[in-house]
Amino acid sequence: MGNSLQEVQRLGQSIWYDNISRDLLVSGEIESLIRQGVTGLTSNPTIFEKAVSGSADYDDALSATAREGLDTKNSYESLAIEDIRAAADLLRSTFDRTEGLDGYASLEVSPTLAYNTEATIAEAQRLFTALNRPNAMIKVPATPEGIPAVRHLIGQGVNINVTLIFSLEAHRQVMEAYISGLEDLAHSGGNISKVASVASFFVSRVDVAVDALLEERAQQGQQGVKTLMGKAAIANAKLAYQSFKAVFGGDRFAVLHLLGARVQRPLWGSTGTKNSSYSDVLYIDSLIGEDTVNTVPPATLTAFIEHGQAQATLEQDVADSERTMKALASVGVSIDKVTNKLLANGVKSFADSFTQLLANVEDKKSLLLAQGSERRASASETVRP
Repeated sequence: MGNSLQEVQRLGQSIWYDNISRDLLVSGEIESLIRQGVTGLTSNPTIFEKAVSGSADYDDALSATAREGLDTKNSYESLAIEDIRAAADLLRSTFDRTEGLDGYASLEVSPTLAYNTEATIAEAQRLFTALNRPNAMIKVPATPEGIPAVRHLIGQGVNINVTLIFSLEAHRQVMEAYISGLEDLAHSGGNISKVASVASFFVSRVDVAVDALLEERAQQGQQGVKTLMGKAAIANAKLAYQSFKAVFGGDRFAVLHLLGARVQRPLWGSTGTKNSSYSDVLYIDSLIGEDTVNTVPPATLTAFIEHGQAQATLEQDVADSERTMKALASVGVSIDKVTNKLLANGVKSFADSFTQLLANVEDKKSLLLAQGSERRASASETVRP
C-alpha cells in the first residue's frame, strides 16, 4: 500500500510542490519529497521574495553577482535560474520515467509584463533558453495579452504553465491558444510530442472573494445565502474540468493527438485553505481526477500526507456544481465580476512581490558589498607593517 501521494497518482493526478528555496534544494528536502511522490515544482515571485529575503542562503551568490557588476534584475534571475535548474535536475528522473508527462519545474516571467504580449514572449523565450532543461516550464499569466503569447510560445516549442486562470472563459481561451500553438508548430515542421503545458486554474481565492460577498448579503438580511459559502471554488473548478474534457476529447485535438500531442492538463493552483473553518485539505480531496495536477503549498502538502483522502472526486456532483453557479447568480453574485477582479488582483500581487524582491536583492547586494569592503580594509590594516 503506497502513501497518499502515490495513491493520488494511481487515480491520474500529479502532486506538485508550490515552493522553492536554496535551503530546500541543498538540504535534500525537495529530493525527499520527490521520493515520497511529488512529481513537479512551481514557483512565483512571492515564493522567491520570501526565500531571498528570509534567509542568508543567497548571500554568497549575491556577493558574486555584485562583484560581477550584474544589475538587480539579472542578479535575481541568476539566483532563480540556478534554483529552477537544480529542481529540474532533481526531477529529471521523473521526467524520463513518465516520458515527459511529469517532472517539470516552473519559472515565471516578470509579472510586470503581464499586459505586454511581445515583452512576455521575448522574456519567456530568453528564460527557457537560459534554463536549458527539457523539463523546465515558463509561467505566463492568462491576461488578455498573455494568452496570445501562450499560442506563440507553444508554436515555438516552449513548455508553458499558464497561470492565474480564474474563469471558465479564460480557461477556454487558454486551451484554444494551446491547441492553436500546437497546430502552428506542426505546420512549421516541429515535433509537437515534445511540448508540454498545464493550465493553472486557481481555486481557494474564488471562495475567499465569493464568501465575502455572501457575508455582505447575509448581513443585509438576504436569506439562505450562507448555504452557498465554501462552494463556489470547487464548483468552478469542476466545471472547468468538464470543459477540458470536451475540448481535448474533440475532433480537432484528435488530429494533434495522432501526432503525439499531449493534453494541456488542468493544474489546480491556490489550493491552500484560507478559511480555518474549512478542511485544510478541502482543495485537494475535492478535486482528484485523471489528467490533472495539484500544486500544493507546504502546510497543505503535510496535511494531505497526514490525513488526506485519495479518492476520485473531481467528477462527483457535477450537476450540483452547475446548480451552485446558478444559485450564486440568483443572489446577485456575478462570478464573471469576481474572476475578473481576482485576475487583476493576482497580477498586482505578484507584481508587488516582484518589485519588493528586486528591492530586497538590491539592498542585500549593497550591504554585502559594504561588508566585503570593510573586511578587506580590516585585513589590510592587520597586515600593514
